[in-house]
Amino acid sequence: MPEPAVPPTPPVPLSALLAREDLALRQIAGPTDADTVIHWAHTSEMADPYPYLLGGELLLTAGVHIPEAAGSGTYFDDYVARIVAAGGAALGFGLAPVHDSVPRALVAACEAYELPLLEVPPQTTFSGVARAVWQLMARARLAELRRVTEAQQSLAAAASRPDPVRAVLRQLAQRVGGWAVLYGPEGAEVASAGRVPKGAGSGVVGRAPEGAASGPAGQAPEGAASGTAGQAPQKTAGRATERAPEKTVSGALAGLAEVVRPSGPGTPTSAADTASGVHLAAYALGAGQGFVLGVAAPQRDPGDHTIASVAAVLLSLLTGEHQSGSGAARSSALVRLLLGAEPQAVAPLLGAGDWLVVHARPDSPPCDPVAASALGAALGSPLVDLARDVVRVLVPADREPSPQSGWTLGVSAPASAPDWPAADAQAARALSRARATRTPLFRHGTHRPALTDLLSPDEAEAHARTLLAPLTTPLGETLRTWLSLHGSWDRTAVALSVHRNTVRQRIARCAALLGTDLDDPDVRMELWFALRHIER
Repeated sequence: MPEPAVPPTPPVPLSALLAREDLALRQIAGPTDADTVIHWAHTSEMADPYPYLLGGELLLTAGVHIPEAAGSGTYFDDYVARIVAAGGAALGFGLAPVHDSVPRALVAACEAYELPLLEVPPQTTFSGVARAVWQLMARARLAELRRVTEAQQSLAAAASRPDPVRAVLRQLAQRVGGWAVLYGPEGAEVASAGRVPKGAGSGVVGRAPEGAASGPAGQAPEGAASGTAGQAPQKTAGRATERAPEKTVSGALAGLAEVVRPSGPGTPTSAADTASGVHLAAYALGAGQGFVLGVAAPQRDPGDHTIASVAAVLLSLLTGEHQSGSGAARSSALVRLLLGAEPQAVAPLLGAGDWLVVHARPDSPPCDPVAASALGAALGSPLVDLARDVVRVLVPADREPSPQSGWTLGVSAPASAPDWPAADAQAARALSRARATRTPLFRHGTHRPALTDLLSPDEAEAHARTLLAPLTTPLGETLRTWLSLHGSWDRTAVALSVHRNTVRQRIARCAALLGTDLDDPDVRMELWFALRHIER
């Protein structure tokens, strides 16, 4: 029989519900374990409630379904067994209006199957119990959100401190009350913080080492972590099971880290397991970096996964810089340029191979530094320059730029360092072409050479604005559409959803304001050139 999956709601301790004086609930059978939790309340008078339970419920019943001869047979044993099989957390029995007391056979069955049995007094309605459960759940959810928010803020602050990797690990270990460790691409422990939780028979005591790399992490014996490479371990429900108590927590966590280590498409990004009664989790950092974050905690509280995921994102950024050294290389290149070095001399610091120059203009100017940095990240390069309303990005040639929502892009041909100035001019002309043709991205060299490519985009735009200054926006749009449709009155009227006589009147007005003859092909050519270089 498949194990029931509890609903994704904050659990409520059964003891908290019993402590509500307004409900006056009383537990009369079953274990009084403080760890017993319920996920919601459900009322059912079905003799077999199994098909209607999701797991983790407090099932409420008034005993309407109980036959008169139930006490002399196996009815209550079968009934309780089905509740337990469905994953029910507890059973609440109402004393009114059908029964004056809880049947003794039901009490005995709950004791036998270790199902908590609550007596619901006549003055307490089932809807009142359900409302109390939801109130407790809302409080638990609010407390969880507050805890996660505070943890996110502290982790972000830790990432800005000196030695940010260890600062983030220390803050994560403190928030989960356990141990946080960062494994390198080769499986070696890079840094750790907190205490390794003491599980049953773990054999691990004292504080986990902190500081520089402490050598290879303990290798997990075969079967230390459930699952194989490329496959997340099977999730456990209910109480944590003690798997292989003879294995160390650190070894099991190292084995779980190998499970999630990026090795190709389809590899899981995170996995969870238990070993020696300690909860384990591993998170692969970034795409193919090879770093893995491991977390070991004595218990898995709500919000722990979210907190660890935030830490994993921050560590992905930090280890990305650490692994490639790109930040230090860019600083070195800048210093050398300022001290008089030639671009081709510092280009190797930024990476081998050719580069592309990308000019980008936002569809809704102006552009701010945050948006410019985000564009650079989307294109795969931190080399971004924001100049007025145009952003320039230097991108490795092996990273083919793709259209970006909200931007118009012009891309140069691949160029080495000595040819970067020429590539910059190519990107500027490509951006002008993209804006003129209203395409999201235009690459230099994808069209045959044109006379317009010989002109400066700024000079062409200035000329266009001067020439078309007398026209209002509706007139300019009508003129653009009319010229693009080769002077067809009917097709222009359909395209603009206006009457053909309106088109004639607007074109005549354009000719009068511009003081020119629109039947002259040279005039039409010049106006089309101007309209392509300006956005009205």
